[in-house]
Amino acid sequence: MTGNDTIKGRVLPVTDLSLVVLIGASGSGKSTFARKHFKPTEVISSDFCRGLVADDENDQSASGDAFDVLHYIAGKRLAAGRRTVVDATNVQQESRRQLIELAKKYDVLPIAIVLDVPEEVCAERNASRTDRADMPRRVIQRHIRELRRSLRHLEREGFRKVHVLRGVAEIESAEVSTEKRFNDLTHLTGPFDIIGDIHGCASELESLLGKLGYVDGAHPEGRTAVFVGDLVDRGPDTPGVLRRVMSMVGSGNALCVPGNHENKYGRYLKGRKVQHTYGLAETIEQMEGESEEFRKQVREFVDGLVSHYVLDGGRLVVCHAGLPEKYHGRTSGRVRSHALYGDTTGETDEFGLPVRYPWAEDYRGRAAVVYGHTPVPTATWLNNTICLDTGAVFGGKLTALRWPERELVDVPAERVWYEPAKPLASEAPGGHEGRPLDLADVHGRRAVETRYAGRVAVREENAAAALEVMSRFAVDPRLLPYLPPTMAPTATSRVEGYLEHPAEAFAQYKEDAVARVVCEEKHMGSRAVALVCRDAGVARERFGVREGPTGSLYTRTGRPFFDDAAVTEEILGRLREAVGAAGLWEELRTDWLLLDAELMPWSLKASGLLRSQYAAVGAASGAVFPGALAALEGAAARGVDVGELLARQRERAADAGAFADAYRRYCWPTDGLDGVRLAPFQILAAQGRSLAAVPHDEQLALIDRLVEHDGSGLLQTTRRLFVDTGDAESVRAGVDWWLEMTGRGGEGMVVKPVGAVVRGGQGRLVQPGIKCRGREYLRIIYGPEYTRPENLARLRGRFLNHKRSLAIREYALGLEALDRLAEGEPLWRVHEAVFGVLALESEPVDPRL
Repeated sequence: MTGNDTIKGRVLPVTDLSLVVLIGASGSGKSTFARKHFKPTEVISSDFCRGLVADDENDQSASGDAFDVLHYIAGKRLAAGRRTVVDATNVQQESRRQLIELAKKYDVLPIAIVLDVPEEVCAERNASRTDRADMPRRVIQRHIRELRRSLRHLEREGFRKVHVLRGVAEIESAEVSTEKRFNDLTHLTGPFDIIGDIHGCASELESLLGKLGYVDGAHPEGRTAVFVGDLVDRGPDTPGVLRRVMSMVGSGNALCVPGNHENKYGRYLKGRKVQHTYGLAETIEQMEGESEEFRKQVREFVDGLVSHYVLDGGRLVVCHAGLPEKYHGRTSGRVRSHALYGDTTGETDEFGLPVRYPWAEDYRGRAAVVYGHTPVPTATWLNNTICLDTGAVFGGKLTALRWPERELVDVPAERVWYEPAKPLASEAPGGHEGRPLDLADVHGRRAVETRYAGRVAVREENAAAALEVMSRFAVDPRLLPYLPPTMAPTATSRVEGYLEHPAEAFAQYKEDAVARVVCEEKHMGSRAVALVCRDAGVARERFGVREGPTGSLYTRTGRPFFDDAAVTEEILGRLREAVGAAGLWEELRTDWLLLDAELMPWSLKASGLLRSQYAAVGAASGAVFPGALAALEGAAARGVDVGELLARQRERAADAGAFADAYRRYCWPTDGLDGVRLAPFQILAAQGRSLAAVPHDEQLALIDRLVEHDGSGLLQTTRRLFVDTGDAESVRAGVDWWLEMTGRGGEGMVVKPVGAVVRGGQGRLVQPGIKCRGREYLRIIYGPEYTRPENLARLRGRFLNHKRSLAIREYALGLEALDRLAEGEPLWRVHEAVFGVLALESEPVDPRL
């Protein structure tokens, strides 16, 4: 029950997000009531705060500092969206005023619960407490006097609900019931059809509902319509629009938020004085032909509309004029005003209309905000917000957004029903993604929320290292929607003479309950990601690239492979032709593809590293060992006992030769693109969807078609073998395949779950791939003599846990980036995850793993 009437029942409704102020004299039982009805973490006691600052809960001289602490903690809780209960006497208006201001600051409801207890009871309770036994009776008398003097004024002070409990029995029998905010419909997950400003265009509304699949106001698939307000004014049939919308809302087939035009018309219906402008006169005239009962129903309907709704688990916010994230789910006059009217700069444009503050350009919220209010020629996503007012009443169109599909559906206006104050074109949104990427989006210590591994932390120093690479060396960020994760090696092998062996990879996946894996040939090249657009128009429209590239080809740290953009375009052109010839544009219903691949030869990108590190070692050993061996053999011929030393040097020479042979296998000359090979092995994403979860057998079938239709010789297939981890014969075949491949000089293989994105015990991601490198290839990594028994024994102590953890975290961030890309989220949201991958790459970990 609300108001100043005494609560005779036992149930006190308290909003889930609110500032609850307990009011009562000392000894009235406020702390006991708080402990009984609220979580311990929800309650902030002035006594406790006094103890924090003075080590004495009864030190009244510390009250000023104690209440500073109380207000600070309460503010932090309210900012985080958590209900807060203030346990203090609060019998003075000034103390309550500060709390009401705090509630206003954070846009939550202030609720008063008054414990009105007789003076004798309070005095008796204080006397029984050792720390309050000497409290003067006059203090209790003053508290009760001030409390009762305040009762009739509490609502006027600003409390939205006032619950008064009189007497011990009523207090002890009371129960607190938590009620959700009216705007909290997070439990409704849709699907929704969100419809823009209608303004009395009843015929267009019926056409749009029909196009969306509604029959007599209901959808056969259970979809729910959501109206963004401005149902009335300007158009030819406001009563028809109201009748349809009210019927759908009443039957549970629709939701509706108020627009500023409903708000004004509602004031008119209540007898308030309003100007009959901006189409209100037309509405009044049309409604005069309706019955008094219908006008009463309209008045009640408009009066009951909630400023905005938070839907679909917090992923969607619908309001009339847009809403910054700090107001989502909040309840105050300020929130309602912003939801109805938006914000302005205080200026007027050349048409005499207020200039809207471009809040959407700065929006960085998690929820998509769908709104109307300001007419635009075409509904366009901007930083995860979209305006659906496409000027139906002005001769434009009536637009709906299907959610979660993010598909736009519209019908044209039948005619210009009302002349606009300014042309629709003047309201066109100002850019594909609004403002550029902001340093604040990635700088400092951050945590990126993923749907695969929860929150992934990024350290400040790692973010700084990533910023250096991204800002100085990376490709255009609009063409950098993904970075591949690092990959963990197989567990250290105990097989004689081997540091890595596929038996451990198969055993690991068997332990993770992965029954079937695919072994993919590991090409000795450089990891490459290719973004291929069907043409320059797609690159411009989808990725905002105004001129030049039709995609990108970059390394696993985001750097372009070629300094010459023409070479990149040539590769993208060949890929584009192969995609077209294979029919993948049509099959995948897309105009762009994102591919994971390997670019060969290794020497194409790593020529400097080859010369300075690997070739230098090979050349030095080639120069030193022949002479050393000749000298030792000569000494042995003269009878000098150098047999053991000679044998050791021959072994070292053989190891050095094997080392040189190993790196030379991955180098060959190229001339332009002659000799260059690209081996794609996964299609990561296409228009509107991430393909990362498509099973690898299906992925490789698509890739085989792509390679088959490449007429340029650029693309190379990836050999593979499927293995059943529970079948010893199948595992043996996998091991033999690896031995045969690496015995011929191959680098090794990557073992992956066929099911792509797979979770193991406790719902955790299993490794997306485990690399198993060949015995000879590992000479490049660990040195020419790593196979000597004493070196192998030492290397078997290598620590893999950090690398494995890093691989999972980067994988989760990569998947998140692909999902955000596919869902059409703004660039800064995609790059938050991409940047996280690059930042994690700077974590200290053994680079040889």
